[in-house]
Amino acid sequence: MRRLMIALAIAAATAAGCSRQGTAPPVKAGASLADSAEQVMFNVRSLLTEQGVQRGEMFADSAYVFDDNTRFELRRVRTTFNTSTGVKDGTMTGDRGRYDLRQQVLEGFGHVVITTNDGKRLTSPHVRYRQASNEVSSDSAFTMVEADGKRISGVGFRADPQLNNVTVLKGARGRGSFTLPGQ
Repeated sequence: MRRLMIALAIAAATAAGCSRQGTAPPVKAGASLADSAEQVMFNVRSLLTEQGVQRGEMFADSAYVFDDNTRFELRRVRTTFNTSTGVKDGTMTGDRGRYDLRQQVLEGFGHVVITTNDGKRLTSPHVRYRQASNEVSSDSAFTMVEADGKRISGVGFRADPQLNNVTVLKGARGRGSFTLPGQ
């Protein structure tokens, strides 16, 4: 009987010591980008230039650097677009991003939004900005709304960052009056 009482006392003490109070918070299981990144940066800012002209400016809450400092995986990314003379004329924001320094391509993932100074707004889950050709594009579904209420949607597009010349690749739909090429 005495042994049984001692065993119950030890079990009760062990159970009391295993309560959730005072324990460390749970740690995320699995690998993260930071585990294999060459560098991890916070509050990132970088200029996007083409032949000495500032074509944009990129900001991110955090960046994970890979591939000999040529690929950047970004979190909460925001980019400003500039004209060929360096004047700011639009922005692109995304939940996540990837910048390839070798190819000079910036991609936005998640909820990506492009806004222009003249009131156009394009949303898509994925947008790619090619710095060398100063072109934004996607092969995903998108919707663009202009300041006057005109709406264009489809699957895939190519455009300049100011969204003045938009080519819809598939399933074009729209509302409003539009000037068609060659008309």
